[in-house]
Amino acid sequence: MFVYVLISEKDRRFYVGMTSNVEKRLKEHNAGRTKSTKGYCPWKLFFFEDFNTREEARKREKYLKSGYGKQWIKEKYKRSYNSVGYLPTCR
Repeated sequence: MFVYVLISEKDRRFYVGMTSNVEKRLKEHNAGRTKSTKGYCPWKLFFFEDFNTREEARKREKYLKSGYGKQWIKEKYKRSYNSVGYLPTCR
């Protein structure tokens, strides 16, 4: 089971989800099949993590959706662009 984080190319917002097939799920998001994300297409995969059980994945997903988790994602995003000297805005 995977926990994934998407970033909207439209406004740089993040979306956190859980799936067994990241590639398929990203296609569904970009096809507008998810009500909460269809207004912010296109989406790009920022990162994903693999877990042995659904319970472990759900715990991580809940953390990443919390205030501390959102801050962690934003810091990871800033660090990932720091080396190229370009820092796009993020929500």
